[in-house]
Amino acid sequence: MSTRKTSVRYLTECGVIAALYLALTLFFQAISFDLWQMRVAEALTLLPIFTPAAIPGVVIGCFISNAVGPYGMLDAVIGSSATLIAALLTRSLRNVRIFKLPIPASLPPVIANMVIIGVYLTLVNTGSLAPPVLIANMLSVGLGQFVACCVLGLALVFALEKSKAAKHIFSQKS
Repeated sequence: MSTRKTSVRYLTECGVIAALYLALTLFFQAISFDLWQMRVAEALTLLPIFTPAAIPGVVIGCFISNAVGPYGMLDAVIGSSATLIAALLTRSLRNVRIFKLPIPASLPPVIANMVIIGVYLTLVNTGSLAPPVLIANMLSVGLGQFVACCVLGLALVFALEKSKAAKHIFSQKS
């Protein structure tokens, strides 16, 4: 494949993933923001397993979603930073399997968001990092992330692999 075709495919994958992330976040807006959230779009944070284009895709989708969300630009920067960390770690764990599933790769988005977003939202909403409140908030964000990534995300990965759709949708460049 020529470099031009590769770069066009990469940018296309990136753009489609960013658009899907934004669309899912806005469609499920009622449950996508705040301390008690279950952002369905976070299932897409497992797509770096299949393509490196998913890394900027989910980061850009998260950035735009958060920029238009209730917390604005600060959330866009902090949230997309957490997503970038998670996406890079997910990509690095893509070949580690438990029961033929990339379970370890599903954990970085849960942990990064639980800690970073849990701390951020606690500060924004309470102005303090009192341990009982902080722990409760981190656990609530972590629970939503667990459902989005370890349930929905792994189901998405399983379906894409089982149907062999991943091989047809994503470029095969590592």
